[in-house]
Amino acid sequence: MIFLSSVQSIVRSLSTASSEWATGREHDVPRYACRRGWLDNGEPRCIAFGGLRVDDAIEDQLLRVLEAGAIEAALEADQEETHRRDEVIEALRRDLEAARYAADKAFRQYDATDPANRLVTAELELRWNRALERVTELEGRIEKHVGEMPPKTPTSPEQFATLALDLKAFWRDPATDVRLKKRIVRELIHEVIADLDEQGGEIILVVHWMGGIHTELRLPRRRRGQRNSTAPETMEAVRILARVCNDDVIAGLLNRNDLRTGHGNRWTRERVTSLRSHHKISVYCHETAETEGWMNLTRAAAVLGISPKTLRVAAEQREIEALHPLEDGPWLLKKSTLQAEAAKRLVDRVRSRRTTPEGQQNRDPDLFASMT
Repeated sequence: MIFLSSVQSIVRSLSTASSEWATGREHDVPRYACRRGWLDNGEPRCIAFGGLRVDDAIEDQLLRVLEAGAIEAALEADQEETHRRDEVIEALRRDLEAARYAADKAFRQYDATDPANRLVTAELELRWNRALERVTELEGRIEKHVGEMPPKTPTSPEQFATLALDLKAFWRDPATDVRLKKRIVRELIHEVIADLDEQGGEIILVVHWMGGIHTELRLPRRRRGQRNSTAPETMEAVRILARVCNDDVIAGLLNRNDLRTGHGNRWTRERVTSLRSHHKISVYCHETAETEGWMNLTRAAAVLGISPKTLRVAAEQREIEALHPLEDGPWLLKKSTLQAEAAKRLVDRVRSRRTTPEGQQNRDPDLFASMT
């Protein structure tokens, strides 16, 4: 068992019970190991595992915690910024008021002096001029400060509604201040305890949050020689989409759904092609698609003679068998499915609605027959 305190290379204050070093071709892949026994008695390291999945899993948990309070924190920060602006202006205005009072007092003293007493008059005139210069200086500072302040518009919670959705992008942006990330991590996470389930082949992580709550995570352990692999769900989506889409379209769909490669990169045509080749997924071919009978929702609706919306609703309700590999992506249907009884019933139901006048579906023609 070891104690970790590193999240995506943000916090490096590791305890002596564990160590972290870089591996990989570019020496940019973290790896954790328990070395207490090795340091004390020369024993072999009892636990060792790659750090990429561990760091990513803890980072995801951290972002989930942050998303819950993102809007509230943004509103509070906005209010603090407004209050800070007001405090600066108020301080300058108080100084200006005191300077004007001092200038007025100096003038009254100068005005009340006997002009014949030139020595006293000269000294009071000098004090009056200095007080006037102080007033002019403060007026200039206030004018400059107000001019440099960006225009402030009233804010509301609705204006921060998408902040939680953008939090992950801001967090992973290289331009984001790393020192701020460190502060956030140290404020939220006390420690992370790691252990291995040798039989289940899993890494067990227990995150101890500052508030006393614990979160347990179980991650599949990477086997020796295994590289960072694309998520199985993403790979299955590529396998399905390749039946009706080329690699350019697949890359666009994966990026639209905010899916990444095993190394966390955005998808390109070349990366999709490499993934297909490595996993022996056939490239899209129009002739092959025609032979196998795969088609998208629009074409399938045209074949049935109904609207795409009607067919999509039927697919969502599982009246019609269809594949939908991505939440924001196309539906795929097979020609044989469109010839099945379920599809025929759907078409008949749609046609009956078209031929029946509006409002007459449930009317009984013999309802009033007994009253004549």
